[in-house]
Amino acid sequence: MRIARFSKIVATFYRFGLDEFFAGRARVGFIHRLCQLTPLPRDLSAPLPQRVRLALEALGPIFVKFGQVLSTRRDLLPEAYADALAYLQDNVQAFDGAISHQVIARNLGQPVAALYAEFDDVPVASASVAQVHRARLHGTDGKPGRAVAVKVLRPGILPVIEQDLALMRLLARLVERFLPDGKRLKPLEVVAEFDRHLHDELDLMHEAGNASQLRRNFTGSDMLLVPEVFYDYSAREVLTLEWMDGIPVGQIERLRAAGVDLKKLSRFGVEIFFTQVFRHGFFHADMHPGNIFVADDGRYIALDFGIVGSLTESDKHYLAVNFLAFFNRDYHRVATAHIESGWVPKDTRAEELEAAVRTVCEPIFDKPLSQISFGLVLLRLFETSRRFNVEIQPQLVLLQKTLLNIEGLGRQLDPDLDLWDTAKPFLTKWMNEQIGWRGLLRTLKHEAPEWATTLPAIPRKLNEVLSGKSTELVVQGYIQLMREQKTQNFLLKLIALLLAALLLRDWL
Repeated sequence: MRIARFSKIVATFYRFGLDEFFAGRARVGFIHRLCQLTPLPRDLSAPLPQRVRLALEALGPIFVKFGQVLSTRRDLLPEAYADALAYLQDNVQAFDGAISHQVIARNLGQPVAALYAEFDDVPVASASVAQVHRARLHGTDGKPGRAVAVKVLRPGILPVIEQDLALMRLLARLVERFLPDGKRLKPLEVVAEFDRHLHDELDLMHEAGNASQLRRNFTGSDMLLVPEVFYDYSAREVLTLEWMDGIPVGQIERLRAAGVDLKKLSRFGVEIFFTQVFRHGFFHADMHPGNIFVADDGRYIALDFGIVGSLTESDKHYLAVNFLAFFNRDYHRVATAHIESGWVPKDTRAEELEAAVRTVCEPIFDKPLSQISFGLVLLRLFETSRRFNVEIQPQLVLLQKTLLNIEGLGRQLDPDLDLWDTAKPFLTKWMNEQIGWRGLLRTLKHEAPEWATTLPAIPRKLNEVLSGKSTELVVQGYIQLMREQKTQNFLLKLIALLLAALLLRDWL
């Protein structure tokens, strides 16, 4: 089976002329020459980046999804290839509704008729790993049940995925070994990243947890709606969500006809993005137009939670510092932040990095979104990062992808949207909350339970040391313990003084 699949990949490689990648390469140039001598016909009139996209589409849904993930790695790909792969569409033929019945019954232990009062066998959407059916739960007390969307995992998908992933790893090793830029492109790292995201999508309970978390984060929001998860009707291969009625965000004319305020909607998109990233550290990382609807009241509706991103407190702080520095055109702070974080070598001259960043970013300010290409800005920043040996942070790759999605969404809804003016007040407020006296109070509240546990335990720990150690070790341990106690007392006094000063300032 693997040999047959590999043969199809080779045939597709030849058919779309991807051997041009090897032209002029000393170690692998013979592959290109051999393909030129092969008499089988092929059409090479399209540009090579477009042929790469067509080849991935010909190889099937897993390779299409791989191309979609690869399109976000603009730190690795030339601009033309990233743009071509960004057009990949995951339109996959649906499987028979009877198969969905079998998958649901196997996972939930009951036939579809017992679980749902209504179930439409014709799916409303079909993708590479699952398809969605409209259904209705059984009602109670004579009332109709809730309308739901039932997502069913494509049967037999796991063996196909494992087979294709194995072949991708093989191809990645060949690229890394034989192409001059192979190691810089990090093909094995890209495949591993794709593997991780894809396996997360194969467990629909993982998606259910993501949806529930996002729904809690935006409870009562006037900007975003997230469907409820029905866990009694969900399992590894089945996910039942609240049905959400809305207009796809890409259908601009329908939104206008419905009276939706597009400028307000575009601002909501930016605020939702920064709220997820900086307030929650947990964000929807697949916000392309197919996953975003607009409700009758003008709020966004988020769908498809298979891919999410998360950030640590240090990640959020670093990003906020950089965003604010960019907004304030403080390129020196951008450079020093990179050096302090260890993302560039410590011996990097801040002035040189500052000048390089200024060259990229200065031309984009004071322009409406319609005149700014964040794809181009990111590409140039990544070119700069390669020059200064910046270490790419994997946890920020999804963030980059999401920001590009927000850009595209903003262009559609309001070409004159000023991303900087919309985002800067939010970031300034967030930074003030983090580093001001409110941040201090929040940190004290967070650490108080730990201190309450640690301080009373000091006598017991001292007794354990005295009863179980030699005299020399006891003395050393006692001295160390006293030092720690002295430090803690000093810190507690300092914190008390700070709190008193803050209270006194507010009182005055």
